[in-house]
Amino acid sequence: MEKEELLLIITEYFKTKIFENHKINSLKTHSKLKSYKINPIIVKYLSKILENDFTPVGIAKALYYPRILGTSINTSFGTRIQNMFVELGLASGSLIKGMDIEFTDKIDGRKKWCQLKSGPNTINSEDVNPLLRKFNTVSNLARTNSIKLNNSDLVLGVIYGEEHQLSQHYKEIDKHFPVIIGTEFWHRLTGFEDFYSKLVSNLDQTILSLDTEDFFKEGYMALAKEIEDSELFNFE
Repeated sequence: MEKEELLLIITEYFKTKIFENHKINSLKTHSKLKSYKINPIIVKYLSKILENDFTPVGIAKALYYPRILGTSINTSFGTRIQNMFVELGLASGSLIKGMDIEFTDKIDGRKKWCQLKSGPNTINSEDVNPLLRKFNTVSNLARTNSIKLNNSDLVLGVIYGEEHQLSQHYKEIDKHFPVIIGTEFWHRLTGFEDFYSKLVSNLDQTILSLDTEDFFKEGYMALAKEIEDSELFNFE
């Protein structure tokens, strides 16, 4: 597949499967009161911060804002991208427990077993040893089954960011197994050296042209109506 064609396909995938799907879920799921576990004390305090009062709209914003601007889209991002790689034939789902995808490295021509992470600061110190154990387990399993691989064939792929942005936790893993991020990751996956920078540019243009249709306000106002009618709160 040519670079420009692949760029267009992946850009459209981001638009429909990540951005537009986020809008749909915001209205379909996250504007419903039943989708939240509520701490009534904290949400009252947050309502006061947001609206300078204890109101249905204030409560709705306190619940809706962090869900829509944080957890709902960040949680699904990695899974969506992993599915995209498989659907587009850039990789296959890994049959080895602990690895997410398998792909042929377009730089060295070797098969890579890869665990995916979203960005350069998306693991904590307590994640390091479990990740290293996963990689070591795969390495030992390969030797047991006479699969020819070395440590450089087991990689941790970071979808976005630059090498200098990698946290110390990633750098610790990189001492044992390669951590490839951003430009290098997409180069090895697609075979195009400047693919990552071109993709970022395409996505910037796509995002600026998106019609948000004020779905954000529509969502929290629908949630506020449910809150107003709910027996959980007393606004008298």
